[in-house]
Amino acid sequence: MSLAVLRSRALAGMAAPEVTVEVHLAAGLPSFTLVGLPDTEVKEARDRVRAAIQNAHFEFPARRITVNLAPADLPKESGRFDLPIALGILIASGQIKAPELDRHEFAGELSLSGELRPVRGALAMCVAAAGGGRSFVLPRASAAEAALIDGIVALPAGSLLEVCAHLAGQAALAPLAVPPAPTFSGHPDLAEVKGQAQAKRALEVVAAGGHSLLMSGPPGSGKSMLAQRLPGILPPMTRDEALASAAVQSLAGLFDPARWGQRPFRAPHHTASAAALVGGGGMPRPGEISLAHHGVLFLDELPEFQRSVLEALREPLETGHIHVARAARRAEFPARFQLVAAMNPCPCGYLGEARCRCTPDQVARYRSKLSGPFLDRIDLMLEVPAVPEAELSARGAGETSAVVRSRVAAARERQIVRQDKSNALLSPDEIDRYCLPDCAGAQLLKQAMTHLRLSARAYHRVLKVARSVADLAGEEMIRGPHVAEAIQYRRGFA
Repeated sequence: MSLAVLRSRALAGMAAPEVTVEVHLAAGLPSFTLVGLPDTEVKEARDRVRAAIQNAHFEFPARRITVNLAPADLPKESGRFDLPIALGILIASGQIKAPELDRHEFAGELSLSGELRPVRGALAMCVAAAGGGRSFVLPRASAAEAALIDGIVALPAGSLLEVCAHLAGQAALAPLAVPPAPTFSGHPDLAEVKGQAQAKRALEVVAAGGHSLLMSGPPGSGKSMLAQRLPGILPPMTRDEALASAAVQSLAGLFDPARWGQRPFRAPHHTASAAALVGGGGMPRPGEISLAHHGVLFLDELPEFQRSVLEALREPLETGHIHVARAARRAEFPARFQLVAAMNPCPCGYLGEARCRCTPDQVARYRSKLSGPFLDRIDLMLEVPAVPEAELSARGAGETSAVVRSRVAAARERQIVRQDKSNALLSPDEIDRYCLPDCAGAQLLKQAMTHLRLSARAYHRVLKVARSVADLAGEEMIRGPHVAEAIQYRRGFA
């Protein structure tokens, strides 16, 4: 038999379309041709596959070899096609028999010695292959991701020889075990933050409703400490959330099975480009906002980011996804993240103190780096003052993350029972249905609209924050104090 046909998967955004790997051996001068829109990484498979086959003690056929990756109009990238190409050559040349070849899919990069190396996107490929009735053969380092998916059998392999022995029926590959349950280890504890009672309360509201937060304060006031502790008080991830988050991490090659079920926390440097933040590249890959899917994106020194970078966040903050369009490729990535940002009140950071030498013009220019439409999409704005010496030296710890997380989880559970989503995701119609304040609250909101000149978007965000405050208090009705607290978080910075 001079023709072998195997199945593999490509990556196109979050999708993983099926790729048919056809290997044909013909008479003629020895050659090795790859067709089907392969990129440079795939073309280099010729040398890797040749060396891997020879070092596995097989014979590399001195014939005219043609490898077709179908469909031809789908770009193919990365070394994940090394394994199916090598197997196709061995099967087409008659060196191994594979009676159950069509019951498997294959992906894996080969080293020159024939060992299998991990590949990006194993989770996305297995999600696409689930329910198809085929087992998926993967490198051992990537197979842990596949075990998270129901409806597919993941077969981990360490080398080309192991896969050949499995296909020949000599030594079957054992399916991977079920992954461990979600845990909450790894996040710093909120009890480590001294003082800042108001900021801790705001952080609890943010966690309960899934809201965004902007903190302003002098250097050393604890803004970064507070942001780093937000993932530890967020409610547990559902299985669907954990899978969605892990799939994005897998696309970037960053997934760690030991962190399964933990909220991601991403903190890019302020020199990051727009493509690094929202995603991009010739072959579009997820950016920081997608890597923070169902987790926290922390932007420290917010005004130091390029304005174009911050403006690129406006759409995903509203929609929860991002479309990346390039001349030849388009991709859509999920981006349902909680934005937490921190900034100084002025360029030197000590506005209002005797040591501040910033002029009013300098302060105005510094703050003008943040556009009105961007700030309008922030749910809570909070001033974080310097911690007094008495609170810093006080012994006695505050509430732990576990205690706060229990209250947050109870509030989020009320939201799921009532509306099947967090308060931050409520649509205008759902706000009218679930966020009606009492008479005192409505009067306060009317005054705030007049004095603070709130936009329609800001008006709805105040109501959603007030709904979260009420949920934390265990009340179904949004009352005046709940609205007052929510308005306080929209007053901006003095």
